[in-house]
Amino acid sequence: MTRKYWMAAAFLAGMAAGGLLMTLAGRSGKRASAPAEEKGEPGPASRIRMDPAAQRNIGLLFEQAQWKLVRQTIQATGIVAPNESRLAHVRPLARGRIEKVFVRLGDRVRAGQTLLIYDNVELGEVIGQYLSAVAALDRANAEAQVTKRSLERAKTLVDIGALARAELDRRNAEYTNSLASIESQRADVAKVEEKLHRFGLSEEDVAGLNPREGAGSHREASHSRLKAPFDGIVIQYNAAEGETFGPDDVIFAVADLSTAWILADVYEKDVAAIHPGQEASILVDAYPGEVFRGRITNVSAFLDPKTRTAKVRCEVANPDGRLKLEMFATVQLPTPAGRQALMVPSGALQQVGDRTLVFVPAGEDEFEPRYVRTGARSDGWVEIAAGLKEGERVATHGSFFLKSTLLRSEIGGEE
Repeated sequence: MTRKYWMAAAFLAGMAAGGLLMTLAGRSGKRASAPAEEKGEPGPASRIRMDPAAQRNIGLLFEQAQWKLVRQTIQATGIVAPNESRLAHVRPLARGRIEKVFVRLGDRVRAGQTLLIYDNVELGEVIGQYLSAVAALDRANAEAQVTKRSLERAKTLVDIGALARAELDRRNAEYTNSLASIESQRADVAKVEEKLHRFGLSEEDVAGLNPREGAGSHREASHSRLKAPFDGIVIQYNAAEGETFGPDDVIFAVADLSTAWILADVYEKDVAAIHPGQEASILVDAYPGEVFRGRITNVSAFLDPKTRTAKVRCEVANPDGRLKLEMFATVQLPTPAGRQALMVPSGALQQVGDRTLVFVPAGEDEFEPRYVRTGARSDGWVEIAAGLKEGERVATHGSFFLKSTLLRSEIGGEE
């Protein structure tokens, strides 16, 4: 009994599977025209209908397929890079130790903004030299006052015959030497002041070091600041509090990304067709369908010996920073050469699955969905390699609503 039961169950399962296969075969038969569709034959269903009032409500517009000039375009791959004319490598002016860091990698900074404070070892030494020079100048001034008074007394004594003329001459020579010493010390002070200015100290800062002016602590003055040279983004960062560095160390790199460079590789056979000043269209995957306009600013004077390509630099405006460094980009470079092609506006194309179709009017309220094969694109128009003839009208604005009607009719038909 049990064996008969299982045999019956197996028979029924086989029948059900056979029925399912027949059903699938029947449904696949409805798609038997797919190979023809790829050649631009009529679309997946018979004509669809939309009354004129509905057409007016959706603002349906039409355009004829027509011959247009398609510019030959060179396409190259590249990456987004910083504009090196607006890329600053920020280094310290002297040896020092980092005390405080105010920014991090990726921060946006303003011109003159303090990036870090460090204890400037060499500046401290120069401040010491300055204080010594100022002290020496003070001593020279004091000595000059003494020799001046001595000379004045000698003149009085010589007048009354109480002092020899030779002593007067000696004291006059001492006073002259003291004045020369003052000038020498002033030159030394000025030389050290110039060093202080090169470290970024202003006149007021230097005056604050002078003991004669009631100076504050010179220890604070040896603390220097690294500042941003212009508005930009910190793209390199090598700083940690307590770390020591020298003038050869790059602490920060600040890039102004309001303009960006696209560095693309163009094959040797295409190099003759491009030149600086030529316009370029840049596409990136992050913003599908959006075109960034740029201009070629440099074509490399040599080829990469391995890839046989020349590096081409395009400059593109990037005021909102949407183009990120190291993004992959496709660069399209139009050339003077061109050809005629049958074209329709890009708005006429609708995607159904992995195929492209257009809607051709077949009367006042009927439309024929028709698969097409596309080619080049140019200025909002698309080449039709197969599926349309010159002069045939296609729906443009509002064709998406026709696609929705088509999909609803197909779903209703399968039910």
